[in-house]
Amino acid sequence: MFNRATGLGLDEPATEELVDETLDFLEGTRSYVSVAPNARPPEVRDWLQARGLTPGYGWTKFVWPATKPPEAQTALRIERVETGEAFGTAAAGGFEVTDLFRGWLALLPVRDGWHCFVAFDGDEPAGAGALYVTGKIGWLGIGATVPEHRGKGAQSALIAKRIEAAAELGCEVVVSETGKPIDRRAGPSYRNLVRAGLEPVYVRPSFQRAEVISGS
Repeated sequence: MFNRATGLGLDEPATEELVDETLDFLEGTRSYVSVAPNARPPEVRDWLQARGLTPGYGWTKFVWPATKPPEAQTALRIERVETGEAFGTAAAGGFEVTDLFRGWLALLPVRDGWHCFVAFDGDEPAGAGALYVTGKIGWLGIGATVPEHRGKGAQSALIAKRIEAAAELGCEVVVSETGKPIDRRAGPSYRNLVRAGLEPVYVRPSFQRAEVISGS
């Protein structure tokens, strides 16, 4: 899901030319195009499927006022980090992706609008979560816990810390997303967001492009 396009048809109605431009940019990758329910025109979904994309795993969008979150109990230490090594290590380890992503994710804490948090077990990065602020909206994302540290309350504490930070930064609402429940069974990320008070508002379909980079 790191290779994806979002926002088609939101600021202005999409066109078939824009769809083609987007798909050209993503060519050669395993990638997704996410389409919000209010995307215009409704034919966007038909255009994607006509170009060989198929409906994939949908994501549930959450929203909640940026107020004081419920307390989250954990023995881990939650810190906002100004440099990216610990954040990159925890996020890449939690998503179980290659070292390429560790270096890429490590760049986020110094970028405008980004506020990155790490859960530490002693000096070891155990989990990560990012807050991106634009205007009065805070987005919670890149939440991941290193496998051996799961079940210690890292993500609940990271969500609470980021909601608190969003309120301090002047946000009025926070938003997030995670995979929709499968067979009515919600995953841990879904449960963590609901436990923190966020409310699901809609499922955003993702259209899958299954091309593979040569040699990967």
